Amino acid sequence: QLQASGGGLVQAGASLRLSCAASGRTSSNNGMGWFRKALGKEREFVATIDWRGSSTSYADSVKGRFTISRDNRKNTLYLQMNTLKPEDTAVYYCAQARSSTGASKPGLYAYWGRGTLVTVSS
Repeated sequence: QLQASGGGLVQAGASLRLSCAASGRTSSNNGMGWFRKALGKEREFVATIDWRGSSTSYADSVKGRFTISRDNRKNTLYLQMNTLKPEDTAVYYCAQARSSTGASKPGLYAYWGRGTLVTVSS
């Protein structure tokens, strides 16, 4: 089970940190990722990290502003979001990959958490 939290309403330029707590059948030996879905748009990849936290990858739209990390001792995934823009407004989802590496394609993920809403006002 994956539970995302930390969303909220912020102004453009602000920061937020999302968390994703893993439990149950989820494993710290798998890659993890963040995706988002804005109203009226398709779900899109945001960031991914391998099981050790040593390899990360980002969508071009968030590169340099967002940082994905994980703490396997706490079974928790994070997404630090800085310099938020109105176009970052979306429901953010965390997911566990089927393998130990990260991935950008939704089909490579086995478990999905409930999303957390991030709203960025201009």
